[in-house]
Amino acid sequence: MRNTLETRVGLFVALIALAAVLIVEILGGIDRFGSGLRVQANFKTVRELKVGDRVKMAGVEVGRVETIQLTNNAVRVSMKLNRDAVVKTDSIASIQFAGLLGQNFVDLSFGTPGSPQADNATILVTEEQPDLSVIMRKLDNVATGVENLTRSFTGDEIGNLIGPLTDFFKQNSEPLSKTIAHISDITGTISSGQGTFGKLIYDDALHRSATVTLTNLQQAVGDVQLTLADAHAIMVDVKAGQGTIGKLLYDDALYTETTASMTNLKEILQKINQGDGSVGMLVNDEEFYRNAKLTLQKMEKSVESLEDTGPLSVLGMAIGTLF
Repeated sequence: MRNTLETRVGLFVALIALAAVLIVEILGGIDRFGSGLRVQANFKTVRELKVGDRVKMAGVEVGRVETIQLTNNAVRVSMKLNRDAVVKTDSIASIQFAGLLGQNFVDLSFGTPGSPQADNATILVTEEQPDLSVIMRKLDNVATGVENLTRSFTGDEIGNLIGPLTDFFKQNSEPLSKTIAHISDITGTISSGQGTFGKLIYDDALHRSATVTLTNLQQAVGDVQLTLADAHAIMVDVKAGQGTIGKLLYDDALYTETTASMTNLKEILQKINQGDGSVGMLVNDEEFYRNAKLTLQKMEKSVESLEDTGPLSVLGMAIGTLF
């Protein structure tokens, strides 16, 4: 290939084109210069986010960060999205990091299916993520605490903790040995079926008694269930108007007769109170009361005179009366 002017001009144009492509790609691709959706989000901090960083939705790149500005004690991030990106008004924007080297990007959620789509003036809801530096500081504090804790458990510290316990066992070895021996005797007695606890655990008679008691309880429960069933059947019959109680409660004829009887009784009592009829006159006639009182007084005097008269005189008076 000859080194002519046309060759050098062609190489220069090719290099210019390649540089333009690289610049466009770095600045966000061809879509950056075309039409697309622009949305904003306000964050308390954007950490290491830069202009040109990716905007992703479910891990898929849908745009790039266009501008980052301070406004009203917040950081407003303006994002240029692709034409096919579907963002809802309730989509949540959060700043994520893709690695430990600070590759940050803006993550957008899908939002609610029924929500309207965002427009160019929409400011998305944001969600602050914990800062990696804050997490590392907390981990460093935890590591420091663990290191201080392990330093406190040195040989001298462990000796100071276990020493008093060892001295206690040495000073009370005999009482502790006797206590352990007594516990061993008690457990041996229980294992052999002796004593109250041993009989409770190993006595077959107690087991049979408990079985009989449970059987009796089951029978009693069965009897109670039968009684409840009978009571239920009786209540069903009563509600159906059967039997004496059922008829008394639900028989309209009996109710009518009872009502009529009560009405008649009420009329009779009213007549008695008014002095009508024989009973009413007997109850309310004062003259009859006085005559009855006088008659009783005369009878009382006659009885007293008979008590004073001898039996023969009474017999003579009776014979005289007859003949």
